[in-house]
Amino acid sequence: MMNNSFRSMLFTVACILLTTGCGHREQPRQLLNTTTGAVSIHGDVWADNWFALYIGDKLLIEDSVCITTERSFNAESFAFKADYPIVLNFVVKDFKQDDSGLEYIGTKKQQLGDGGFIAQSTDVSTGRLLSATDAKWHCMVLHHGPVEEACASLESPVAGQGPCAFITTEEPLVWKSDAFSTDDWQQAKEYTESEVRPKDGYDRVGWNKEAKLIWSDDLKRDNTILFRVVIEKPESQNR
Repeated sequence: MMNNSFRSMLFTVACILLTTGCGHREQPRQLLNTTTGAVSIHGDVWADNWFALYIGDKLLIEDSVCITTERSFNAESFAFKADYPIVLNFVVKDFKQDDSGLEYIGTKKQQLGDGGFIAQSTDVSTGRLLSATDAKWHCMVLHHGPVEEACASLESPVAGQGPCAFITTEEPLVWKSDAFSTDDWQQAKEYTESEVRPKDGYDRVGWNKEAKLIWSDDLKRDNTILFRVVIEKPESQNR
């Protein structure tokens, strides 16, 4: 049997692992409390599997569940302040075990993962929907793999070889800046709930009917994607 001091030591180690296992992360609560601006906004985000959200180039919040956690599905709801125009920049990732794009490599569950992303922003004072994910959003794919779905059926898949080749694109240096244009990015594609099969956390949010599940045009093989939206001041407030 374990004595009390040994149990205490194990508990301490577990806490350290839980708080540091995914690397350094700024605490979302602190980030939200340090935002400033005339508009108070409530945000909701659900992503399969992970996201980070920036206002301009400042990190606002990132997914509180590490992407390497099996079934890392959850929603994040938060409040922040900002001034118009509000530039929201998302980095969204579907889990991949390596650059092949596969997950559960070497097990009976070896497969291509599939992504999914939905977000909405609401003016706290008026209840007005400010932004919601839909096909009008633009996105840029940074990692695509494998190039052929046959990679998933290989007994010993090797990233970069044969059907397990992959394509990577560098993140644009200034894509978070106010002046950056997404005109040459592809438009997002909307997906149904049956296509994405959103899991834990999704049903805990009251999604506006305008908010759609989106991704690039390849739900399975595009693994890291940038999304960006600029929220302009409502016309009714310009009068």
